[in-house]
Amino acid sequence: MATIFSKHSLNNNLIMNPIAICYPKCGTCQKAEKWLKVNGIEYTYRPIKEENPSIDELKVWLKKSGLPIAKFFNTSGLLYKEQNMKEKVKVLSEIELINILASNGMMVKRPILLAGETVLVGFKEDEWQVLLK
Repeated sequence: MATIFSKHSLNNNLIMNPIAICYPKCGTCQKAEKWLKVNGIEYTYRPIKEENPSIDELKVWLKKSGLPIAKFFNTSGLLYKEQNMKEKVKVLSEIELINILASNGMMVKRPILLAGETVLVGFKEDEWQVLLK
């Protein structure tokens, strides 16, 4: 994991070194990284395939994001489709779904941006702009 330190303001608090959790072959991740670089935002890159999120991390991120757990799944991914996750997400418990996400980083939607107390899932430029600029 490459580490670059930076300070950005977030609601009058300083956040250190936002973390972008990405997969290098993901087009959305490439777009997000390009946006970060064009906007001069320094960050830490974390490869999701090699450093998949832990159960504890996912529990924290889920709470901080305010999103339903289904939003953490990479619904476009081959693994998601092969394992018929569309149906499983509807019937499995939250902890069972967290365990599935923690078992393979390729199951997780990306990029994930961790900045202070905020967790953003996916790349929506307007959300990233508000958080990091």
